Amino acid sequence: MTNLRGLPAVGALTDRLAAAGETDGLPASLITEAVRAALEEARADRKAGREADPEEPARREIRRLRRLRHRPIINATGVLLHTNLGRAPLHPEAAAQARAAAVGYGNLEFDLNRGGRGSRGTYLAHLLALLTGAEAALAVNNNAAALFLVLHTLAAGREVPVSRGELIEIGGSYRLPELMAASGVRLVEVGTTNRTRLSDYERALGGDSALLLKVHPSNYRVTGFEEHVGIEELARLGADRGAPVVYDLGSGLLDESVPWAPGPPPAWLADEPGVRQTLRRGADLALFSGDKLFGGCQAGIIAGRKELISRLRGNPLARALRVDGPTIAALTVTAEMYASGRGGEIPFWRMATTPVEELEERLRWVAERAGTPADLRESEAVAGAGSVPGMTAPSPVLAVAGGGERLWAALLENDPAVAARRQAGDLLIDLRAVRPEDDRLVADALGAACRS
Repeated sequence: MTNLRGLPAVGALTDRLAAAGETDGLPASLITEAVRAALEEARADRKAGREADPEEPARREIRRLRRLRHRPIINATGVLLHTNLGRAPLHPEAAAQARAAAVGYGNLEFDLNRGGRGSRGTYLAHLLALLTGAEAALAVNNNAAALFLVLHTLAAGREVPVSRGELIEIGGSYRLPELMAASGVRLVEVGTTNRTRLSDYERALGGDSALLLKVHPSNYRVTGFEEHVGIEELARLGADRGAPVVYDLGSGLLDESVPWAPGPPPAWLADEPGVRQTLRRGADLALFSGDKLFGGCQAGIIAGRKELISRLRGNPLARALRVDGPTIAALTVTAEMYASGRGGEIPFWRMATTPVEELEERLRWVAERAGTPADLRESEAVAGAGSVPGMTAPSPVLAVAGGGERLWAALLENDPAVAARRQAGDLLIDLRAVRPEDDRLVADALGAACRS
């Protein structure tokens, strides 16, 4: 006879798991779902003559759910804009303003000067226009949305020439040709993968051409036997033919001179176009990310000619792609920091410009507190998030020989989790993307992992 009587009731098993601290932080409905699924599986096994205990499967599923829930992770990988870990962290002041906008009311669409309805993001748009040197600006929910809105508004049903060397693909299955098709634009490929000349654009421009699109290859480089058309040449051609020139910059470097960073511009930014310079060189619209090198939250920013921005605002899609109050608040503070000469305090730029000597001192402290030999090695950090391909900044690491796989997994089990690197069987800890106040957490997690 099948023994089903030994199986606990849903409530009894739930109470047992709760007493062991397994259910903390999860809604009761999720716990009940996991427990019922484990009990159903156990019943099926016992009916088939197999021994089955529902407690361990229920425990595993609850732990899996808890680790799927959004939680803080300390980024000790040396990838500054780690897409999987959330890209650019916000400055505390930006995060505080976003929180204030999220938990209370504000003048999101209320004009305090007139005492009536106002437009969303007016102050932010004015600030972004000032920072970029543009006539006007508009923020939407990400840079792909920015490009989609531009193409749909200015070029739907018409042709847009693009260099074959700029038909990009980035993470998350984003492919430029597919986005263009979805916006109703007919892509006209010009040039070759490695060489595109102005004459290629000239031949492609016809009566059905809506605009000229240039795309910065922000996650790769074509080198060697290579030729491309600069924005100045393209802008002159566009002006002659009456075709607006749109430059999708992607990464969001505000100014090539990087006035907010100490000393000369970092060498790893040598090939990265700035938004201000792009518009000064003749682009009608420049598109860039609100996170990445700009250092704010996820958004897409469009800056350029007032007449074109006005047309974008008038597209019904602009409402579907608009940003919410907390995003506007966080972007506003980030932009204000640049405007106030405090751009160097933005977390990405603080991380990117931290001196090597300071990182080495912090690593020695972490090693001492963790009780680990201070095996410091030379290494390099990278920007990440499809930004500045080839960018490397000297960044020393603390290496723990021979324990890469085990220690890496143990650090992820820590609370808060610590994401590190594995290389040739060794564990590598890079503090460039770690806040100094989190060094103690890294050291304690590493010490516990080494002792386990």
